Amino acid sequence: MAVADYDFHLFDLDGTLVDAEWSYTRGVFDRVGDRLGRPFSDREAYVLWHGLGGARGGTLRELGVDPDAFWPAFHAEEDPLARAEATYLHDDAARLLDRVGDAGGPTGLVTHCQRFLAEPVLDRLDLGDRFDAVVCCTDETGWKPDPDPIELAMAELGVDPRADRGYYAGDGESDVSAAWNAGLDAVHVERVGHEDRGRCVLGDRRVSRLDELVEPT
Repeated sequence: MAVADYDFHLFDLDGTLVDAEWSYTRGVFDRVGDRLGRPFSDREAYVLWHGLGGARGGTLRELGVDPDAFWPAFHAEEDPLARAEATYLHDDAARLLDRVGDAGGPTGLVTHCQRFLAEPVLDRLDLGDRFDAVVCCTDETGWKPDPDPIELAMAELGVDPRADRGYYAGDGESDVSAAWNAGLDAVHVERVGHEDRGRCVLGDRRVSRLDELVEPT
């Protein structure tokens, strides 16, 4: 499978197209730890930031942290401008997005990153014009792996997986499941490595760099 084979293109954001410098991540978890009275180790922060343990709610509970307390503290300590400044576009993602632009077809973004954080990142990296639809998951839109946010993006793009061929590319297990639940092909990009993740994530196409999708297998 290559992007030229598809009618439309959908992507996750964090960990897929972009990532934040570790110093920013570490600082956020330091401040969240201060709020909660519970420090986070480097490994715990790394696992939670990248979702290596699967659904973050389950990981938090395994760590003895109440998700209902964690998320308000986490979002309160995220600085949109600082995060945007610390975020970079992967070079392989830039190459793929250029190819997607050449291939044509509507392109969308479906992300758990909240809009107040996603918009400054897209603006700073000059990515806003790359996407015809941007869906930031909320309790109203639904959360991956449920198909609802992807289906919302497809509705905004004016495409239907029963008639149009599309895929969703992401770095997490929930991204793959959301793609399949929505009737799309699933692309998993492994940026941290199977050993670090502790498991192998399946997908219709598994890559270590998104620009592998420029050419068919």
